Amino acid sequence: MRLVVLGGGESGVGTAILGKKKGYDVFVSDFGKIKENYKEVLTINGIAWEDEKHTEDLILNADVVMKSPGIPEKAPIVKKLIEKGIPVISEIEFAIQFTDATTVGITGSNGKTTTTLLTYHLLKQGGLNVGLAGNIGKSFAWQVAENKFDIYVLELSSFQLDGIINYKPHIAILTNISPDHLDRYNYDYSLYINSKFRITKNQTEADYLIYDNEDEAIQNWLKNNKIKANKVPFSLTEKPENDGGFIKDNNINSTIKNELFTMPINELALEGKHNIKNAMAATAVAQLLNIRKQTIRESLTNFQGVEHRLEKVLKIQGVQYINDSKATNVNSVFYALDSMTTPTVWIVGGVDKGNDYDELMPLVREKVKAIVCLGVDNTKISNAFNNVVDVMVETTSMSEAVQLAQRLAEKGDSVLLSPACASFDLFENYEDRGKQFKQAVHNL
Repeated sequence: MRLVVLGGGESGVGTAILGKKKGYDVFVSDFGKIKENYKEVLTINGIAWEDEKHTEDLILNADVVMKSPGIPEKAPIVKKLIEKGIPVISEIEFAIQFTDATTVGITGSNGKTTTTLLTYHLLKQGGLNVGLAGNIGKSFAWQVAENKFDIYVLELSSFQLDGIINYKPHIAILTNISPDHLDRYNYDYSLYINSKFRITKNQTEADYLIYDNEDEAIQNWLKNNKIKANKVPFSLTEKPENDGGFIKDNNINSTIKNELFTMPINELALEGKHNIKNAMAATAVAQLLNIRKQTIRESLTNFQGVEHRLEKVLKIQGVQYINDSKATNVNSVFYALDSMTTPTVWIVGGVDKGNDYDELMPLVREKVKAIVCLGVDNTKISNAFNNVVDVMVETTSMSEAVQLAQRLAEKGDSVLLSPACASFDLFENYEDRGKQFKQAVHNL
């Protein structure tokens, strides 16, 4: 069997290693440049590779192709593979056939990284033999090749879900849905919503779907589509009929199989309404997997947050600098601005993914005193907000953005990097953007 892997990044190299171990004839092809450390791994493992091109003769003879999530369906080589009827799948779909581990699959437009790390933390603290993979950390396929975990907590993007045929998580979480990556879905929001719901498409009556019951897109989809999985909704306002999470008297309440878990909200390590929801979702998983209540409580209290997600960097001359580089869409920024309690200088911009900034208007009017646009093309942001804030400046360098923000901020203010956009115009990725922000703050 010939396995061709498109993309020589973390998921591609992990898939290649697992394929080789399982006896496939493996070839890795990347249209961009493969990083030196990955080239070394491929060479050591005797895996053929190429970069900066796609040689069709070596690709179109595949029995199966694993496409890395960053490669769009409309890439010419992918179109040719589909025309030839060659299966094009995701890393998750490829790797799952080689493990009998239980998986918890987590998706959503926002909050999935926090929820994934929090769920992993709860299960690990509960003494389970658990791995962490998907869109985060070491590749799932690589771990299946080298480790023996009983359970995996997987962060799944819509792109990874697009490439599944048979994969089903035993427990799925859908944190929320808001417009994101619409450039990859023909600017059709319903296609993106359907993509997210692929997480439950293969689930059976023995499985569980945990979801935000206040999310309009989720509610509407569930009204119009039947699922087989057991529904476990969570909400800040409504008590579910059966299993699920809700808030009462400033306590989280989570009922699973007639067992009630309660905990005061003010004891949670994470702040903000969205994080109460993330905590309810992770708690439901821990209960389903029989983690002790005391362990759940302790784990929710001592969890360390996610880097680049509302991360407090430093306070300088009474100004708090906050790194929210992971906020690559409007909905994430909504959460960030909503949690601000001081006048805010907002650093925003990057590669626009089809954003509609209207829903931010009330928050920007109320909380933002100045905007620093950080991007190659800031026209859309400028048009949206130039009548809403008094001060707006543009820059294409992080150090300058932070210096400008420092000049605009006064004692008692906050400077918030929450870009609402992808990072690829000026940075390698959102982590690089966040690290450069932190470095620039330390340099002040």
